[in-house]
Amino acid sequence: MSDEKNKKTIFNFEENDYGSEYKNHLMEQYRIYIDSAERISDRRQKNNDFFLTVNTALLALLGISSKANNISIPMIIIVSFAGIIICYSWYRLVMSYKNINTGKFKVVHKIEKQLPVSLYDVEWKELGEGKNKKLYLPFTHVELKIPWIFVVLYLIVILISIQWISLLKAVCSFVSNC
Repeated sequence: MSDEKNKKTIFNFEENDYGSEYKNHLMEQYRIYIDSAERISDRRQKNNDFFLTVNTALLALLGISSKANNISIPMIIIVSFAGIIICYSWYRLVMSYKNINTGKFKVVHKIEKQLPVSLYDVEWKELGEGKNKKLYLPFTHVELKIPWIFVVLYLIVILISIQWISLLKAVCSFVSNC
């Protein structure tokens, strides 16, 4: 797609057609748009904090309750499956935020073509566009792994619980045969 075609999809007016306030309005809209991208990142971090807290609390609750024998094995399995569902929701939300931010910064790069400098575009190119991990490892790459780490922990809890069920059945069977 040519730059001219991209420009037309973002800009509704040429500077000459718009009037004397074109540059002021362009800068103001650019600032507002950058602020909205920052707010998305802030919301994303708050959501990560929430899901991290919920998952940490669930695993701690499972651990404390199982040590104190205050929770049944089926309940451990149910709570673990609930944790897995929460983790999947977290993963999908992170993907959604990633896609929103990707779209926003594509728009920012297009707007910057009309500005004296293209700070975000140049910065992104200097960082290898996220393709060279030595230059820059995008936060999303790490962020997407965290829900799956919790899924693995929940699966371990489930497997341990199932082993306890098998052990209890074996003990009951042994006692019945004695």
